[in-house]
Amino acid sequence: MKRTKDSSEVLIIAEIGINHNGDIDIAKKLINSAIFAGCDVVKFQKRIPELCVPEEYKDGKRETPWGAMSYLEYRKRVEFGEKEYDEIDAYCRNKDISWLASAWDVESQLFLRRYNCEYNKIASAMLTHKKLVESVADEGKYTFISTGMSTMKEIEKVVEIFRKLECPFELMHCNSSYPMPDDQANLRMIPVLRERFGVNVGYSGHEAGLITTCAAVALGATSVERHMTLDRAMWGTDQAASIEVMGFHKLVKYIRTIEEALGDGVKVVTHQEEKERKRLRKVNDL
Repeated sequence: MKRTKDSSEVLIIAEIGINHNGDIDIAKKLINSAIFAGCDVVKFQKRIPELCVPEEYKDGKRETPWGAMSYLEYRKRVEFGEKEYDEIDAYCRNKDISWLASAWDVESQLFLRRYNCEYNKIASAMLTHKKLVESVADEGKYTFISTGMSTMKEIEKVVEIFRKLECPFELMHCNSSYPMPDDQANLRMIPVLRERFGVNVGYSGHEAGLITTCAAVALGATSVERHMTLDRAMWGTDQAASIEVMGFHKLVKYIRTIEEALGDGVKVVTHQEEKERKRLRKVNDL
């Protein structure tokens, strides 16, 4: 689905992220699952571990399914490179589903440019990375900007950059807890952000269930991003905050039903009501 400011349908993004655990076959299964569920877009994450992992964490030991290794080695183990992204790009084009990736460093954003994806994404963790934000905005592609862990002032600065560079964007309300307790969602920020900045506002959720995301759509979220997994018990930091395939299928169905139920806000007597009106309105002396 092409996203514009006036798009009426909620754009549904399946965040694969790093839930593929560095396995291209798992990534393809997740892409297929997103298509089955009815999603519009699949999303990955791209980073250069040597640049993104803080020095104090690089040598820390980590137990993984592939044995004990340093944290830096682990991050490199689950990171996709050119070969995998070439395969993802070809696979998604063949399956006719859009894909994008959020870059965690400028070099990764430059790497992603070769694929000419339809959309860009600013991850919540990168919202204050000015050079990266400018690099993304300079491309002029419709960009989803997650706002987790951010102050209103920080959001204002990013919006200023995107408007200065005339890059279309959509904010995404977000709480970056993994998983997020429902009582910390603060969904009323969706209309607040929409009114404050005059733009579409989506929702990037990390809760375990579905109802909070549905409530976000009812409050006017124009896009939804949720992590997808084949199995929440799989190894990985994001699996517990993800939705399994059938759950995602149910979520998409719920979202589309909510869209229909919201209507257009114009009060009319429906065709079905006309029948009941004739049967029940015995007195009409207004």
